[in-house]
Amino acid sequence: MLLRLLLLLAPCGAGFATAVVSISLRGNWKIHNGNGSLQLPAAVPGCVHSALFNKRIIKDPYYRFNNLDYRWIALDNWTYIKKFKLHSDMSEWNKVNLVFEGIDTVAVVLLNSVPIGKTDNMFRRYSFDITHTVKAMNIIEVRFQSPVIYANQRSERHTAYWVPPNCPPPVQDGECHVNFIRKMQCSFGWDWGPSFPTQGIWKDVRIEAYNICHLNYFMFTPIYDNYMETWNLKIESSFDVVSSKLVSGEAIVAIPELNIQQRNNIELRHGERTVKLFVKIDKAVIVETWWPHGHGNQTGYNMTVTFELDGGLRFEKSAKVYFRTVELVEEPIQNSPGLSFYFKINGLPIFLKGSNWIPADSFQDRVTSDMLRLLLQSVVDANMNALRVWGGGIYEQDEFYELCDELGIMIWQDFMFACALYPTDQDFMDSVREEVTHQVRRLKSHPSIITWSGNNENEAALMMGWYDTKPGYLHTYIKDYVTLYVKNIRTIVLEGDQTRPFIVSSPTNGVKTTAEGWLSPNPYDLNYGDIHFYDYMSDCWDWRTFPKARFVSEYGYQSWPSFSTLEKVSSEEDWSYESSFALHRQHLINGNSEMLQQIELHFKLPNSADQLRRFKDTLYLTQVMQAQCVKTETEFYRRSRNEIVDGKGHTMGALYWQLNDIWQAPSWSSLEYGGKWKMLHYFARRFFAPLLPVGFEDKDVLFIYGVSDLPSDHQMMLTVRVHTWSSLELVCSELTNPFVMKAGESVVLYSKPVPELLKGCPGCTRQSCVVSFYLSTDGELLSPINYHFLSSLKNAKGLHKANITATISQQGNTFVFDLKTSAVAPFVWLDVGSIPGRFSDNGFLMTEKTRTVFFYPWKPTSESELEQSFHVTSLADTY
Repeated sequence: MLLRLLLLLAPCGAGFATAVVSISLRGNWKIHNGNGSLQLPAAVPGCVHSALFNKRIIKDPYYRFNNLDYRWIALDNWTYIKKFKLHSDMSEWNKVNLVFEGIDTVAVVLLNSVPIGKTDNMFRRYSFDITHTVKAMNIIEVRFQSPVIYANQRSERHTAYWVPPNCPPPVQDGECHVNFIRKMQCSFGWDWGPSFPTQGIWKDVRIEAYNICHLNYFMFTPIYDNYMETWNLKIESSFDVVSSKLVSGEAIVAIPELNIQQRNNIELRHGERTVKLFVKIDKAVIVETWWPHGHGNQTGYNMTVTFELDGGLRFEKSAKVYFRTVELVEEPIQNSPGLSFYFKINGLPIFLKGSNWIPADSFQDRVTSDMLRLLLQSVVDANMNALRVWGGGIYEQDEFYELCDELGIMIWQDFMFACALYPTDQDFMDSVREEVTHQVRRLKSHPSIITWSGNNENEAALMMGWYDTKPGYLHTYIKDYVTLYVKNIRTIVLEGDQTRPFIVSSPTNGVKTTAEGWLSPNPYDLNYGDIHFYDYMSDCWDWRTFPKARFVSEYGYQSWPSFSTLEKVSSEEDWSYESSFALHRQHLINGNSEMLQQIELHFKLPNSADQLRRFKDTLYLTQVMQAQCVKTETEFYRRSRNEIVDGKGHTMGALYWQLNDIWQAPSWSSLEYGGKWKMLHYFARRFFAPLLPVGFEDKDVLFIYGVSDLPSDHQMMLTVRVHTWSSLELVCSELTNPFVMKAGESVVLYSKPVPELLKGCPGCTRQSCVVSFYLSTDGELLSPINYHFLSSLKNAKGLHKANITATISQQGNTFVFDLKTSAVAPFVWLDVGSIPGRFSDNGFLMTEKTRTVFFYPWKPTSESELEQSFHVTSLADTY
């Protein structure tokens, strides 16, 4: 195959030998398994599973039980091969490198049958010198070793002491010793995902040839000078200089919108050299800052940095520069022990509202630009401003962070260590150091990343005895922990990036953990840092269940995805909650029964004689339960932002577990695999609204708080209404006097004993009526309409089956659903099957006879297609 040469060459008459050439090796390769019985084409970037699927050697890996049936793929050793011809004489070049942006994972690389390097880390960039190996005709081989067998071998060699855990719980159908391989940790199985330990060249691969020098890394960091009250820009560029002579030239930095055109003389000597440029921005120039979604604009400036060097060599880099500051505030709080834990962006305290991101697919070559944009747009569409990139997945692709910059999504970035202890032998540590150095260089210029975190739950795992390790080895494990996360990862991060905070783990006690030698006896201390909280057995409608913590970075409840999502990967015999498929797809011990137990606290379980109907009703109710549980918990955290009760409170972050799904199965997600919104995501759009009234009871008194994330104070009123379940007529309502809701505050707006409230509403009891409330000004709605149930809905009196109809019309690219109901209907769920798109609202309480809802399609559709697919469910339909 003849490959096109990409030349970086200045138009100044320089000879060909002074150029830099980049030759892409993406595209068509061939692969074969260990004994050669399977030989087939494969795309790069890609993986073995995708290649087998594309040639129809295997079916959809996500279909039914295929994650078990296809275990053999990961247990085999696969080889990638590519033959290629170069139309230039490589002997003309002083240096020729073979660069892999990502290899998954353990491999030996050969060029023309000569071993040129080894790989053992999915998260590193590898560059191999092939100057004396490359020819006009070439064959490259990447011989992979089974990641499962490799991890097992590494574990067996670690004989000094046990590094737990050995294997995931049996219910996960996973593989063992994932902590011994630097690979996507959840690829060996997790409690929400399948085990698919992939092999392949999962990122770009290319040849780079040069004579004088090559630009390897380009990074920049905006820095605010508090003393001078000015912005500066630090630019770092790493060159590999192969010329024995001094290389001189100029570096030109241009940011036209900020009136910057700066020229610097530079000199490069032989070897690895870093050029540091410092750009001072004139104080008279107005620099607009980058703000999180909901707090301002995401203003960025186009920057071009050009290096013009001897011999006509020219490198040009273009990038978007965003200016923002971030500070993690841990300071004493009045009337409370411990310290605060919250983030300031550009000096403003921000309540982090959002979720946790996991890999969007087991097979990363299937994660397209469109998929990333769809999922991340759904984040901001639900009024979120933050995501935590969880430490058991991957450092996401560049486009993910670029979209987060553009959309204003703050990123809490974990390093990829999760729910395990890890070895600290020399090879492992060397690989981790390369990984961390590369990722910090790659990601540090993104304003969306507001903090680095060393790992997910490993401090808690060690200090709270998750693995029943012998007490005599605790000192060894602590030493390993400090060696890995503090002496290595933390040191590298602080050397490479001084612009954002680093925390060693999540959950953590922050500076208290630091003071206690980097490990706290109780990492879940509510007076410090962040916590993770899960409780599936207590009543999730009772706000007392939840911890009044400083910051809650994980919490949640499971639900099943919709039938239209499951249908694609199942067969008719699977469509029962008691089926082998339903049990197989659930990777949390007792997860299916725990969902039913939580449902049963407040709802009636479906009892239809029709098995399919009963299954669909159960799926619906799991989503109702999940949405209501996470709503209650999140509203508790949001109203606790200004409040200290019994020394606890000042909660400044709520990131529920989890945003997205990796396959079609029950999980904690609010977005199904493929992006369809669960009921929880529609609820999140409401409970993360910038302005929200929150209702709850304490000792028979109904309290309604006002919570504001708005940047300024607003005058408004609160309306409280009471409806009966049996009628669409309003029973009674109250309107408060106008008041000023202050920016960034949570305050009590209303309190009244429930018996007193009901006394003023004829015929109302706890079981027969429901309360709703909203904030408005001059008749204009400022907040979502929220509600408070006065009793469990299984005890609701007068709740009828509602006949809900929809008239569908089209307005431009949007479809209008004009709804009519015959009765009050809770949890009205509009579904259009597999037609991709989202509604303006869903899962709502319908107390008026008519309501208009909009549908925003993600692909072209029609009124007739929507009418055919449309189905509506409300709670009484499941009885």
